[in-house]
Amino acid sequence: MRTMASDGLQLDLYGKRVAVIGLGHSGQSALRLLADLGARVAVADQKPESELASAVGGIADCGLELYGSGAYERALSGADLVLISPGVPLALDPIQKARSAGLRLMGELELASRYLTGKLIAVTGTNGKSTTVTLIGELLRAAGYDPFVGGNLGTPLAEAALASVHGRQWDFAVAEVSSFQLETIESFHPWIGAILNITPDHLDRYSSFQAYAAAKERLLENQTAEDYSILNADDPGLARFPPRSLGRPVQFSRKGPVKGVFVQGEQIVSNLGGELQEVVRITDLQLRGGHNLENAMAATAVAALAGCSREVISRGLREFRGLEHVMEVVRVFRGVTYINDSKGTNVDATIKALESLPGPVILIAGGREKGGQYPGLADAVRGKVKQVIVIGEARAALRQLLKGVTAVTDATGLAEAVQKGASLAVPGDTVLLSPVCASFDMFKDYRDRGRQFKERVYELA
Repeated sequence: MRTMASDGLQLDLYGKRVAVIGLGHSGQSALRLLADLGARVAVADQKPESELASAVGGIADCGLELYGSGAYERALSGADLVLISPGVPLALDPIQKARSAGLRLMGELELASRYLTGKLIAVTGTNGKSTTVTLIGELLRAAGYDPFVGGNLGTPLAEAALASVHGRQWDFAVAEVSSFQLETIESFHPWIGAILNITPDHLDRYSSFQAYAAAKERLLENQTAEDYSILNADDPGLARFPPRSLGRPVQFSRKGPVKGVFVQGEQIVSNLGGELQEVVRITDLQLRGGHNLENAMAATAVAALAGCSREVISRGLREFRGLEHVMEVVRVFRGVTYINDSKGTNVDATIKALESLPGPVILIAGGREKGGQYPGLADAVRGKVKQVIVIGEARAALRQLLKGVTAVTDATGLAEAVQKGASLAVPGDTVLLSPVCASFDMFKDYRDRGRQFKERVYELA
């Protein structure tokens, strides 16, 4: 296996001052790695210093300095390197000043990649990343490999790097990668890089769809002729902004033959081994919907390139049941199906969720807007959704958008929305939480929102 750490890209951080800007999940993991590498670390975050002190408890002594309440300048002063968390916009004034002064900026993803053992597999896209990365991990484990599986999905890549520094020999590191993380890469270099799709998202952070797409496409910019780039041949966003890569191209498609993995009749098939092989019958998949079919094909391509046998891939695809908060059937109660799709935080995810259901649907949607654009949502709702229950900060915008398309009603919160959905539903209906929006106006994150939805559903009597 190729070892990233052997590429000569490790940093000499012993005794160097590193400013960690943003102490979220990935920031804390990066801090642990930096402390182990002997760096002197200054942390700055919007949270008060008392909360920061609690978050860094137990981390090895690294001359740690804590600056709360957004005192970024004090942490940046005298820094040799700036480690910036993905949730911190690069447009922030202190960050812009640091760049102008010539300070080197990188993110946790870039730092971690320089210390990993094993071959790096990275997956990005607007939707489907978590499902695909988790499925790849399951297939690799079933084939007898020892992979790290994480990144933006859950466990930060820096945790895998820290284990590598201490002698852990991963076979593969499989990482979900976001556009925010890719903004700060330098040499980040996946052996297999997969882009599942690119549809409008995070337009509250990016100036245009093209700028968002450009961030996604950075996944492939450092690949060489020894690497693989896996792309969705059917995706309009990828067709509009075709990414440039020196890696060997592999595609997947629902529409017809490609060099890679595609649908033929009722089968997923692959020609990656030089001859056409049937992988699995589509009707045998527990994952439902065209978007999940694409995720399954992407995972098949990665697993085949990584050395998994057709038999292992076929069995793994048949057994995989999907993720919590992604089209998760919570309960069938009095003939009504309740589905938790809290991870549906953009319009394309909700459209695909609706397309995978036969209808009629009662849709619970709303939250914090991510640019306020919902292209295609009205068409997806029309004729499929008999009632939309809107919650959160986006209530007014969604109500206006869907006026005249279907019935729309407000709810003050998720508990009321579930009660209203239950009262409106009849046997054969589906009550679907697929919010179209971010969760941060009312919840800690999409997981918190999904779990609260499930609790309210189980309370129905």
